[in-house]
Amino acid sequence: MTDPAAEDPAPAATDSAGLAPPVDLGAALSQMAGLVLSRETVDTALELVTTLAATTTAGTLGAAVTVVDEYGKRSRAASNATVERADALQYELDEGPCLTAWRTRELVRIDDTLTDGRWPRWSEAASALGVRSVLSAPLVVGEESIGAMKVYCERPVNYGPHDEQVMRLLAGQAAILLANTQSLAEARRLSRQLTEALASRDAIARATGVLLARGAPGEEEAFAGLAAAARQAERPVLDVARALVTAVAARNASRGDA
Repeated sequence: MTDPAAEDPAPAATDSAGLAPPVDLGAALSQMAGLVLSRETVDTALELVTTLAATTTAGTLGAAVTVVDEYGKRSRAASNATVERADALQYELDEGPCLTAWRTRELVRIDDTLTDGRWPRWSEAASALGVRSVLSAPLVVGEESIGAMKVYCERPVNYGPHDEQVMRLLAGQAAILLANTQSLAEARRLSRQLTEALASRDAIARATGVLLARGAPGEEEAFAGLAAAARQAERPVLDVARALVTAVAARNASRGDA
């Protein structure tokens, strides 16, 4: 649903200076799909998303993606400093078209920040930056809204129905792209945790074996000895275990060289 309550004002006319989008949308979407399949980095993906958004909507000053997750709200791959500041104002004031698109999961359009009254504090600050038109589309995956993509323009009444359709298409692809990269990052994080857990268990098991060889009556007693040494040294049990195993290995190596 488009936000302007009145009839759609006609978007600013394309002039001979070359404001028409220079990028073929079909090719752009294919490029994004290829990026998903190749599993490029998150930063590369977001840079591509914002470039496509800026080059497929006429007269755009800049574009960016807002990501909202457990770390908070932040902009990624912003085109320029004006875009970064306009986004930062939304986060500071907790209002604006991008946050509304994220919260409502609906496309939001501002035809003129000087006359739009939905976010008065942000609109006043944005107009002072030179931002007059805004188009923001939510990034939705399944039932979850993970952020929004937006384009800013210095001219009023810059965006129309065609631009809205373009942003919906790009936002849909961007949401899938970001969801895939987030899933990949989560999988890697879990893999690291598992690897670390296995390494920790192995180190503690080796240290327990050393203590058993030195006369500890059982595994529980050996582990209790490690824990007591860790408390005394004010260090984690894992660190003490690794230090013990390293010391034994070094001693055995020196004996072998003798």
